[in-house]
Formats: sequence, structure tokens, C-alpha cells
Amino acid sequence: MGPLHGIKVVEFAALGPAPMGAMLLADLGATVLRIERKSASGGRPSADLFDPKVDILNRNRQVIALDLKRPEGIAAALQLIAGADALIEGFRPGVMERLGLAPDVCLARNPRLVYGRMTGWGQTGTLSQAAGHDINYLSLSGALHAIGERGGKPVVPLNLVADGGGAMLLALGILAALLEARVSGQGQVVDAAMTDGCATLMTMVHTFKAMGQWTQDRGSNVLDGGAHFYDTYRCRDGKYIAIGPIEPQFYALFLEKTGITDPEFKLQWDQARWPTLKERLRAILLEKTRDEWCGLMEGSDACVTPVLDMDEARQHPHNLSRNTFIEVDGVIQPAPAPRFSRTAPDRPTPPTARGVAADILHEWGFGSEAIAQLEGCGAI
Repeated sequence: MGPLHGIKVVEFAALGPAPMGAMLLADLGATVLRIERKSASGGRPSADLFDPKVDILNRNRQVIALDLKRPEGIAAALQLIAGADALIEGFRPGVMERLGLAPDVCLARNPRLVYGRMTGWGQTGTLSQAAGHDINYLSLSGALHAIGERGGKPVVPLNLVADGGGAMLLALGILAALLEARVSGQGQVVDAAMTDGCATLMTMVHTFKAMGQWTQDRGSNVLDGGAHFYDTYRCRDGKYIAIGPIEPQFYALFLEKTGITDPEFKLQWDQARWPTLKERLRAILLEKTRDEWCGLMEGSDACVTPVLDMDEARQHPHNLSRNTFIEVDGVIQPAPAPRFSRTAPDRPTPPTARGVAADILHEWGFGSEAIAQLEGCGAI
């Protein structure tokens, strides 16, 4: 079930945001077949760093291994691609070409194919052949420079921005191309780069900068922790709360609920006062525990929430009420999102190390004789 029920995707196993992009499509009902690269000895790829049984990014997949160094393995891959709506690969530019699975080859077999390519730097550009990770793509986009405290170094925001932004850019691009292919009857290549995703996510900040409302100094702007009313604060018990009452009415309610009557706090947008007001607010918020402050303000328009660790987050009443986190085979994980009123997707299936190749290939239209030949030569 799910809004993408009936869409078939071939995914070539990779690291980074490519598996997350495939997961997003699979979560929403697409049938995604993940092809692992099988060595001649039958082992899993050496680059696979995660226990396949708990690698949540690989949930909701069919999984087989093909020996892509054998012509029979490439021929099998092309036959699978011929029956797919989309393909996802996350290798460096040129790898699929060297395997014999270049876009022109695949589109010749399946003219309606949407060929999704996920890389850090993109298929073109001066750095397209260089290695990198989330932090590198984030830094080159200008985003990393903007994250951190005043006078401090740039702070790494986990691998959320480049990996997550890249995966969502990939999924969006594939869906857009699938919609277009229904009209034109023609597939195309989707070039999704993590640097592009980072840059796109910075659009609002670029707007502020163009309006003269954003400086290049970290921790000096309204949304980067520079403002006293948009930051995290330590409480008496050592735990933290996050506050963000930007709008005047929300800010007034925040002052009321914290019992702040100092008239200087009413000068909310006087940036010269922000450092002083932040120090005063730090002292005030140290007077109570995190849960005491949240008891006074959480759920109101004061825009105050607890800073929860991962275990606490899954137990928060709001997340429980929305089933934001679910348990699948004993593994806690985020539930598929977004939510749909009519075509709700099924509960995710757990990641598998590998499926029964014969059964999976049969589902994808392979005959018994073809499957036996692939088994006989060791291509699967």
C-alpha cells in the first residue's frame, strides 16, 4: 500500500543518502529492489559498514546480490532495469559507465526510465571526482560557516543537512521525473548532489542576507543563536530547553510565564542588547529544572520545548500520540512520513541481509530457465 504502490525501483547498493532516498520511496509504497554487489567468492561488499539486520535505511526492500563483474550479472541487471520505473545509484561519476550500466545503455533498454544519480558534488563540476562526506558538502555550500556560537568555530550538525537534504532532493527529483514521464513517455537522468541540497536548504538565509538582515558572524543573527529569544538554555538540573518566541505576542507570553518584568527585555529587537539579555536569561532559566519550565510553558504559544535525547524523544506524549517512532523487530526507528489520509503506507518491513534470489527474480519477470542459468554461473 501507499501512494507509490505500483512504482518499481532498482537501487544499486551504496552508502550515503542514496539508500535514504530509496527508503523514502519504499516507505511510501514503491517496490524497491536493492542490488548488492556480489564478489566472486559470494561475500558482501567490503564497503558495507553496517549490520544489515539493523540498518534501518535499508528497510522495506527486496535484496539480491549480483556479480556485476560477470556479463551475466550485467545482463540480469539490465533486464531488471527494463521492468523498472526508476533507478537509484550513489557511486562516483563514471562507475556505472564502467560497469556497462550507463544512463544511455539503460534508457535504450527502457526509454521511460528515470535514472536517479546521487553524489556529493554532482555529476559535473571541478570536484565531481573527489571524495567527500557530509561535512565537506556542507562546508562548500556556505551552510557550515553559518552554524556555531559567536566567536566559536563552525559546529557540525550531525549528518542531517547534506545527507538528509541530498536524499530528499533525490526523492523529489525522481518523483518529478516520473510525473513528467507519464506525459512525455520519456525518461531522463536526475543529477542530485548533496552540495545542491545544502544550498537549497539555505534559501531563507540567503533571503535574509539579501535584505541586509543577516551577517556573516556566527551567533549574531536571529536564527543562529544570536538572539536571546532563539537559543537553547541550561536549566538547574543540567538539562536544556529550546526557546523560540520570535513573534511579539509569543515573546510577551514567554516573558509573562517566566515572570520576567525587567523593562529592558521589552526591547526584543535591539540587537545591541542581545548579548546582555542572553546572560540575564541564562541566570533566570537556571532557577528551575527543565521539566519545571516545560510544565509552565510547553504546549503554549511561548514556543518552549525540552531538548530531548533520542530515548526521551520516543516517549514524549506528542510523539507517542502521532506514532512518530515505531518498533520493527525490536529496533526503534522513525515511522514513514508524511501521513496520507487515504493511501496510508503499510508498516515497514525490517531490513534483510539478502533475499531468495530465485523468488525475487521470478517476481520481476524472470523465467525459471534464466534463473537457473544465473545460479549455475554464480552471477546471483
